Amino acid sequence: MATELSSFAELKKAPAAGAQVAGAPREKEIDAQGRAYATGRRKNAVARVWVKPGTGKITINGRDQTIYFARPTQRMMIQQPFDVTQRNGQFDVVATVSGGGLSGQAGAVRHGISQALTKFEPGLRGSVKAAGFLTRDSRVVERKKYGRAGARRRFQFSKR
Repeated sequence: MATELSSFAELKKAPAAGAQVAGAPREKEIDAQGRAYATGRRKNAVARVWVKPGTGKITINGRDQTIYFARPTQRMMIQQPFDVTQRNGQFDVVATVSGGGLSGQAGAVRHGISQALTKFEPGLRGSVKAAGFLTRDSRVVERKKYGRAGARRRFQFSKR
């Protein structure tokens, strides 16, 4: 399991447990069913995404993507990782999403698909990362402050 180290010099040279060694190629991470799994997050939405080779069918919470995401912009958002990597129609996606609204959920699914694609095909990581799909968008709604109508808006001023 753990390698025995006898000095601090050896400890300095030894890679951290679970760390990616510089220059070493990333390995394909798939389960017994041949799927790659990843978690995507955006605002308050969390998406669990499984990607496997197939015909391009995308299922979200047991429903087809056209039914779950009615707006074309949200469907386009989910397709972006496949467009960037030129893998349209080559992978089936099964996702379960919870929390947030539809816009945040679409972003979470996109983030999850991007992460899962890079786990399935590590060679795609560069193009997906360059498009900015691997980075979790950290913007969330600012909290309401006391003495204010919202996060920043003040109550209406009354002179009399």
